[in-house]
Amino acid sequence: MGDIEEKINYCLHCKVKPCSKKGCPLNNDIPEFISALKDKNYKEAYEILCKTTVLSGVCGRICPHQKQCQGSCVRGIKGKPVAIGDLESFAFDKAMENNYTLKEIIGEKIKKYNKKVAIIGGGPAGLTAAAFLVKEGIQVTIYEKYDYLGGLLVHGIPDFRLDKKIVAKTVNNILDLGVEVKYNKELGKNLKLEDLEEKYDAIFLSFGANCSSKMGVEGEDLQGVYGGNELLEYKMHPKYEGKEVIVVGGGNVAMDCARTVKRLGAKDVKVVYRRAREQMPAEYKEVEDAINEKIEFLFQNNIVKIIGNEKVEKVELIKTKLVQKEGETRLVPVNIENSNYEINADYVIMALGAHPESFVNNLGLKLNKWGNIEINENYQTSNQKIYAGGDLAGVRGTVAWAAYSGREAARKILENIEKEAN
Repeated sequence: MGDIEEKINYCLHCKVKPCSKKGCPLNNDIPEFISALKDKNYKEAYEILCKTTVLSGVCGRICPHQKQCQGSCVRGIKGKPVAIGDLESFAFDKAMENNYTLKEIIGEKIKKYNKKVAIIGGGPAGLTAAAFLVKEGIQVTIYEKYDYLGGLLVHGIPDFRLDKKIVAKTVNNILDLGVEVKYNKELGKNLKLEDLEEKYDAIFLSFGANCSSKMGVEGEDLQGVYGGNELLEYKMHPKYEGKEVIVVGGGNVAMDCARTVKRLGAKDVKVVYRRAREQMPAEYKEVEDAINEKIEFLFQNNIVKIIGNEKVEKVELIKTKLVQKEGETRLVPVNIENSNYEINADYVIMALGAHPESFVNNLGLKLNKWGNIEINENYQTSNQKIYAGGDLAGVRGTVAWAAYSGREAARKILENIEKEAN
């Protein structure tokens, strides 16, 4: 307990709360739950968190804390910030240890409305929406394409970053509220949107966007080029032993791919990123961990083409410089002429972002220019009965932001149900 007590006591319990109001997407009341921990009132600490989130055990472990809550911590101005992620994890673990379930914290709700909502996709956004709707007496059914819930928490984030026992506890905690689940139901295959529209008062789409984006460079169709998102989700890895692997990208998916591949026996793993290290969207700790695991980073480098006959043999790179361009808020990478060079590679993994699956084009819903489902300020799609959130709607790509979209969409669905009821 010594180390955790030190972390608890380090918080200044400031009244301004920039960690909550500015740093946390979910606006968790961070000083208040830490204050409860200080008093060893673990149930109260969990209750405070449950007002705004149902994913505290997950977010405490995998959120980009340095860019969110801890990055806004007052103590971090002149020194180290409060270890908010560790304390949030500790609060959840203590709650589970003492059987302080969501059902107990929230209490049994008498059904206020004879209304039903369908949620398609049981990832962070869908699970959060389900919990906050059930809390208010709405009947919720989640339709999930796999035989498990959690989405990217299970198949997108490696075990070394997130213990799947924590995910299971989180999911079971939510299901115990009374959420119904229909597994092995996939939109576009054995599930039709129009059928759900007839049965439910509202539908929330939250099945993610996990198709890896491509660069459009020569050689991208060679054998040995993979999408990072698909590798993490389906785990259909080639044999990496003794091989040289290039990972392209600077986000957490790139870090997860590089670190996974290294663990699977790759001889040499290089991450190619066209900007500088300080511009990487990946969590600082993930980059540090990757460096400590002997993964090499080629900052300010860009891929020109992938070389090989049928399969990958080499990659041609070009160095970049960062320049300020008019109308741009951050420095832009520009290729340095005649700085091309080649390096050997057996596999190339593209981890440059993702987009929804192609069947989304056939749902009859308006899409934005990136192929995401377009939503308004109320999380409604072009069909007012259908809502969307998370990656599918282009929400910023962290678990906390996905959860925020699920919570806020649930709030808007409830508002509309209340309007109709009055």
